[in-house]
Amino acid sequence: MPNDTASPDNEPLPRGAADEIDFSQDRTSRISMRFLVGAIVGLLVLNIAAFVFLPPLDLDKNESCLEAGGLTESINCLVNGTLHMPRPHEVWIASGASHGSHDLMTFEVSITDTLLTMMALTAIVLLVLILATRGRSDVPGFFQNFAEWAHESLSGWSVGMGGSVALKYLPIFAAFFVLILVFNWSGLIPGIGIVPGTRAPTSDLNVTIGLALFAFIYFEYQGFRQLGVGGYLSKFFPIHEFRNGIGAGLIGLFVGLIEFILEFVKPLTLSMRLFGNIYGGEVAIAIVTALAGAFLIPVALYGLEIILTFVQALIFSTLTLMFVLTAIETHHEEGHEEEAHASEASAGQEAPSGATASA
Repeated sequence: MPNDTASPDNEPLPRGAADEIDFSQDRTSRISMRFLVGAIVGLLVLNIAAFVFLPPLDLDKNESCLEAGGLTESINCLVNGTLHMPRPHEVWIASGASHGSHDLMTFEVSITDTLLTMMALTAIVLLVLILATRGRSDVPGFFQNFAEWAHESLSGWSVGMGGSVALKYLPIFAAFFVLILVFNWSGLIPGIGIVPGTRAPTSDLNVTIGLALFAFIYFEYQGFRQLGVGGYLSKFFPIHEFRNGIGAGLIGLFVGLIEFILEFVKPLTLSMRLFGNIYGGEVAIAIVTALAGAFLIPVALYGLEIILTFVQALIFSTLTLMFVLTAIETHHEEGHEEEAHASEASAGQEAPSGATASA
């Protein structure tokens, strides 16, 4: 019979008034609050300076509109001056033209401001990652601590979403998350989108479509690589289901055709969701900034956009990871998982009855 008496080592230690932490007297808490207040004030000063020295409104172009005298006309000028159209601006055109076409959709070889910003940010991210992972020591510094924390967080998230098999695809998941997060946050930096040749990459539909197509090619390749051509295509065209009867075969073929069509919808949803949220956030910030005035910068809206852009990067990378895991999974494995869940549920129902019988 087990000894139910708790050992002295397991007894909770008594706590007194001296053990309670007074956050008003804690030095770390004071430093954190001081840093938070300083960050908010610094962000406010930075946005005001950017608005003064890099005004989003082209006064030369809209001077006549501002001199119209009406409040409605002035607000309209401010809003139009802060808005950026979805189509990016060409920085370099292969044909040698001085400026690109103004059509919404063109097919010319060029480097746009979003592509230029994307290449610059990718180089910066690679440089930071190299510096953070080289010269590792037993007593880690700031960069090594941050890199290890980020790796553990992303590993825990991927395992929690897809199990241990997801660790094999952690590099693609982490790469998408880090790059898209940096691309999203770049649009919140004062001056980005106003200085010529700069703009948030994910506010351009061309960039988000490119990211989605790369993800699509990757998880389709993994499906063919793990299951083979015949095994992967049998998920969409289950001819073997006709062995169970014509009705089962027709139902399986109908469901497979729907899944086959949905495969080509995945890159569309990935790209449009990311572009819509990032560009919509830019429009919201531009309009609120124009309506708030020159020195009343909507800092709270910036904080909300930081959270929303983080969530969008996590959604894109997580969906890519789940699409990969779905592509490499066979119907046989899905059946085993359903049987395992059913057996666990039945075991949980039988446990109370067994305990009652033993009592």
